[in-house]
Order: sequence, then structure tokens, then C-alpha cells
Amino acid sequence: MYSFDIAAGSKAELYRDLHAALDALTAGEPDAIANMANAAALIGQYLPDLNWSGFYRMVGSELVLGPFQGKAACIRIPLGRGVCGTAAETRETQLVEDVHAFPGHIACDAASRSELVVPIVVEGRLIGVLDLDSPEPARFDAEDAAGCEALMSLLGPRIAA
Repeated sequence: MYSFDIAAGSKAELYRDLHAALDALTAGEPDAIANMANAAALIGQYLPDLNWSGFYRMVGSELVLGPFQGKAACIRIPLGRGVCGTAAETRETQLVEDVHAFPGHIACDAASRSELVVPIVVEGRLIGVLDLDSPEPARFDAEDAAGCEALMSLLGPRIAA
């Protein structure tokens, strides 16, 4: 059983503590699925106002559902489609304040209102994406994007096969 002391103060403190917890959870563990599962659980537990946290893995030429916390989700997403497919195709973080205004948004959970998707790139190769959904409009900001990018920089090499 793991127990973490995650700060309830500023976002900077929250992401600092999440980074340390993710490092402790994944250090020395070679299994990518186990590491993604623990990362999804950690993020889902400690980031407020989420209704989905998880991963889509790059398999062949499309994104395929990986470990997650939340309602059942879309299984396959083509590159360039929806927020996840756009993040994967452009390899740029997508911070979407209103998913209903995003062209081609894929609605896996009708309750989702905002989304943050971070591509995971290791040594120039797209491994997958971290996908976070919230029922709150404009839930995510630049600080969340930077915090999650730092988390995926740590996790990426630990899930690259």
C-alpha cells in the first residue's frame, strides 16, 4: 500500500508532490502498463475536479485505450481526430476550455466540459498521450499543462518499450 503526502496548497506544490509520488511509484518498475495504471490512479486521486484520467497508447498508426480511471471510454482514436488525436498528431499539449467548441471533439463522457491532453514523446517517438477530462468548464490552465508535461517527462522513459 502506498501513502503520499500531497500538498493541498498551491498548484506548484501539488505538482511538485505529484512528481515525487510518481517517481516513487514507477522507479525501478519495468512494466509500462503497471506504471500507466498507477499514474492514472495517482493523478485521478489528487487532481481535483476530474471525471477521467488516463492514457491512450500509440499502437501502429492509431491511439488505443490504456489504463485509466473513470467511465468506460472510446477504444481507438485516429491521429488528428478529437483532442487526443490532435495532441498525438501535432505532438503539442492541447488545453481545451470548452470541449463542445473543439472541432471534431469525441464525446466519450457527456459530462466532460474541458480537457487537457499531453503527448508523451521519448527520444523522438510518440508513446501515447495523457488525457484528463473535467466536468468543469475551463478547469485546466497553463500551470496544469506545465505540471502534467513534467509528469510525462518523468513517466515517458518508464513506459517506452
